[in-house]
Amino acid sequence: MSGHSKFANIKHKKEKNDAAKGKIFTIIGREIAVAVKEGGPDPSNNFKLAQVIAKAKANNMPNETIERGIKKAAGEGGNVNYKYVTYEGYGPNGIAVIVDALTDNPNRTAANVRNAFTKGQGNVGTPGCVSFMFDKKGLIIIDKEECGMDADDLMMMALDAGAEDFSEEEDSYEIYTDPDQWSVVDAALKEAGVEAVSSEVTMIPQNWVELTDETAIKNMQRTLDLLDEDDDVQAVYHNWDE
Repeated sequence: MSGHSKFANIKHKKEKNDAAKGKIFTIIGREIAVAVKEGGPDPSNNFKLAQVIAKAKANNMPNETIERGIKKAAGEGGNVNYKYVTYEGYGPNGIAVIVDALTDNPNRTAANVRNAFTKGQGNVGTPGCVSFMFDKKGLIIIDKEECGMDADDLMMMALDAGAEDFSEEEDSYEIYTDPDQWSVVDAALKEAGVEAVSSEVTMIPQNWVELTDETAIKNMQRTLDLLDEDDDVQAVYHNWDE
């Protein structure tokens, strides 16, 4: 992959990660609860739980917090029923938006998501209306300044671990993986002492769309802000070239 990256503004990524850390832990806690309920509390026999634990560690969630979440989900405190739901729709000027949520009240979540789109002058569409414009990939972003490894050595290590692609950007390295290989590559990098600014399975747009009208930009940002404030929302993907 080449060209200017839309993912790797390191300063922005760090600030965003710091601000969102509290919500990320809440999100992962719900994912742990669902994974344990579906496949049990042993990650060696529950691939989904193993993936959620890898995500938790990639976001620096303390081990004791992870273990507490597993125990709670496996015990009497694990009887809250969460459900995964995905919404697709359009922001201003046809910006494609995907919203992943994990909720114990789908009616509440649907109303909140619809409200976020409406207030940003967009609309919720039908399932599948925009997801074909994205590719699901593991994405690991590494700060060049904090990486002591040579770019070629880092690339070869990542590819040997199972990565699909490697990109060198202005201030970062980006490693792309198949979603099922993300945790393997992430673990290999950590074992080699390479710390990531961001490491996640995400939806990557095939094309980016620019907004030049100030009103459209404000409306798009309003939709994203409202979705970000909703505790049920796990992740938001879009193809707006901010």
